[in-house]
Amino acid sequence: MKSDAYDDLDRALVHALQLDGRAPFSRIAEVLGVSDQTVARRYTRLRTTGAIRVLGLVDPSAVGEVMWMVRVRCLPDAALAVAEALARRQDTSWVSMMSNGTEVVAMARAESGWDSDQLLLGKLPRTPRVVGVSAHCVLHEFFGGPKGLVTKSGSLTAEQAALLSPPAVEPPATEPREPLGADDRKLLEVLARDGRAPLAELAAATGWSQSTVRRRLAALRADGTLYFDVDYGRAVFGQGITTALWLSVPPSELHATGQALADHPEVAFACATTGPNNLFATVVCRDVPALYAYLTTRVAALPAVRHMETSPTIRKIKGPGPLLASPHNPPRRTP
Repeated sequence: MKSDAYDDLDRALVHALQLDGRAPFSRIAEVLGVSDQTVARRYTRLRTTGAIRVLGLVDPSAVGEVMWMVRVRCLPDAALAVAEALARRQDTSWVSMMSNGTEVVAMARAESGWDSDQLLLGKLPRTPRVVGVSAHCVLHEFFGGPKGLVTKSGSLTAEQAALLSPPAVEPPATEPREPLGADDRKLLEVLARDGRAPLAELAAATGWSQSTVRRRLAALRADGTLYFDVDYGRAVFGQGITTALWLSVPPSELHATGQALADHPEVAFACATTGPNNLFATVVCRDVPALYAYLTTRVAALPAVRHMETSPTIRKIKGPGPLLASPHNPPRRTP
């Protein structure tokens, strides 16, 4: 759908869902000043047309997982097959083909040090058409997760956002989080596909009562294990170009520069990583002139940046949630 198919109410609804993916339609409607039925209709249209997906996701740091950014260089005729093979894995997210047509970038989760050692061997398809691989450990996240780019859109006023925001997350200060059980994982699997899955569906998946599901959801959200994100089409907010930005910054300036970068309205994700380029960001702009303006103003104003590499995304294969089967995207044989 074109960007003019969406209006301010659509964008306000998406912003509200980014703040609280399971907020009742009645509460959203009250804050936005419309009827419950209007919110329900708008959400149904956005969801059924594929414009948005509300996802319940696990914070990797809350369960002891390590995040890696993997860059795969391959022959031009292999890029799509390699990207789709990575996207089909349950432990990957944000799989994209980059502008040169010979590189695939993905985020991958590893549960332990041993998994990290096996990262490249276990996650990449075995093919001679992959000509180079690099993996960079995510050391610190400056912006991302529940703090999606939508929260910078201004679609809600500050007062509306405050009314719709859930209580602040309070991770355990001294005691470790309660380990996830088998039923917890069943719960989270359903939420990863549909963050607004009804309590009855969650109860059926876990074998719990609906009251138990409600309590467990509240506990997982309160300690930061579970958060909600909205995966949306670029047209909803009139976004035209997504670009990966790799920066090199002296260690003494890394944290301050990362925080400054995270405040930019164009930055959807920012983190510190290992490697020669130790600061990464995903930047979203309306068009190429807007990207040029961003690079030559906001980025240029960061005094500690010593080197910059940019690469626009030409195709997103997978977002933050699981890859859904589609008749228009049939499974491909792993190369």
